[in-house]
Amino acid sequence: MSGNTIMQSTAPQSTAPQSAASQSTALQSTAPQSAASQSTALQSTASRAATTSLARAARELGLRRGEFDLALHLGCVRTVPDEGGGGRRVNRAEIERVRSEDGFPEALRERVKAVGTMEGAALMGVTVARFTRFARLGLVVPVKFYLNRYRAVVWLYLAEELRQFGADEQNARLLKGRTPEGLRDQLEAGLDLRPRNWRGRHMGFLLRQTEDPWAQAAIVASLLDPVQVAEIVRDPYERAYLNRFRPERAAHGAAPDTPAAHLVSRIMTAEDPDEISWLRADLGQALVEARELRPAPRPTPKAPPTPVSPLSAAAPAVSRPREAALDDPAPSVEPERARWLLGWLRRRNP
Repeated sequence: MSGNTIMQSTAPQSTAPQSAASQSTALQSTAPQSAASQSTALQSTASRAATTSLARAARELGLRRGEFDLALHLGCVRTVPDEGGGGRRVNRAEIERVRSEDGFPEALRERVKAVGTMEGAALMGVTVARFTRFARLGLVVPVKFYLNRYRAVVWLYLAEELRQFGADEQNARLLKGRTPEGLRDQLEAGLDLRPRNWRGRHMGFLLRQTEDPWAQAAIVASLLDPVQVAEIVRDPYERAYLNRFRPERAAHGAAPDTPAAHLVSRIMTAEDPDEISWLRADLGQALVEARELRPAPRPTPKAPPTPVSPLSAAAPAVSRPREAALDDPAPSVEPERARWLLGWLRRRNP
């Protein structure tokens, strides 16, 4: 009784210092971690306070969203990655820089002004048919496109580039007179470089937005058919990693799985054999650079089972009879001894 009492009274005294020490150790170990996490959170908050979202930057610069997107693509407005993983943002200092430029905001709007075929022909002083021939031959490069209500592709061009093309004396012979015979032959063969030139320009826009080799490889892969990508990137983990960086394709007002969506997808995918060959070579080179920087992540391999030695495997077989002997009931009396006891009892009790 006294022993139990002594044990019960001494147990809390022995464990109390241990629990206090463990709590102190836990606090000491978590204090640097919490301080580091708070410092990171403060830095992230300060970084976001020094930047603004793309939508707000467009409003402060007096641009519509389409004009602002062109300003980003053309490098008129520079962006920075969001440390919180929310896409791209614009520094407040960058907004002030653009505002301080001469002629703001009219000059900025002129730099990002996109026009269609009719307005473009008027700027160059040519007919709509001649302007269309220029575009099909690749002499003027579209900067964006959209689908109208009749599911027709409408190409848009930078007004500033068209004015420069019309003012160049080397293009005077193209603006007037007959189209040279070699160019006419290409047009009669069905040449139309507008989709291809737009893809090349669009890829350049995207590549300027990132310096990560895996993201750059994903941008090149986004212009190829998935079958072409699978032939170059045979590792499924690398293909999955590229898909993480794959840029989103603009819907251009087309609902998914509709003829309009298929038309947009066809414009965004390389079709010419020489263009495909060029993109495949670029993708292969981009993969080499990306692999040198870091490999694609892979699942952690499972640890192999611990091998069992023959001695340890045989040990339980040796111990089983001993365990069974402990569990078995007491052995019965031998038959000879039982008969002797029975006879002895009979002699004492006649």
